Amino acid sequence: MAFGSFNHHRQQPPMADINVTPMVDVMLVLLVIFIISAPMFTHAVKLDLPRAQAAAAPLNPAATVTLAIDADGGVFWNNDAVTPAQLEARLAQAAALPEPPELQLRADKATRYEAVAQLMAAAQSNGLSKLSFVTDPHKEKK
Repeated sequence: MAFGSFNHHRQQPPMADINVTPMVDVMLVLLVIFIISAPMFTHAVKLDLPRAQAAAAPLNPAATVTLAIDADGGVFWNNDAVTPAQLEARLAQAAALPEPPELQLRADKATRYEAVAQLMAAAQSNGLSKLSFVTDPHKEKK
């Protein structure tokens, strides 16, 4: 279809074609923006958390057992050294109580993570699930 002619005195008919190039450009830009921003919305973890009100603290707090691990991997039950077999027996005995005690774990900072993980696994396998880590609140001075 020719848009120009050699006769300039003749009136031009209206152009019947639609130029879709700007619309395609806008749609491609929107597509790129959507592709870039879509993964940002999927990284959120959606949780339906239960709602509960805090109950009053019990008058008699549960018993606590202090477990300590020194740098060499030695385990202490309330400051008494125990072997792995004695530890298993005491954990089973503590789990059998009507109200199992809370385990407070104190580990030397040079203790291997393997020793801590084994102690945690032993407590869990015996049914003790209340475990807290005790740290020194004082900052180390250099």
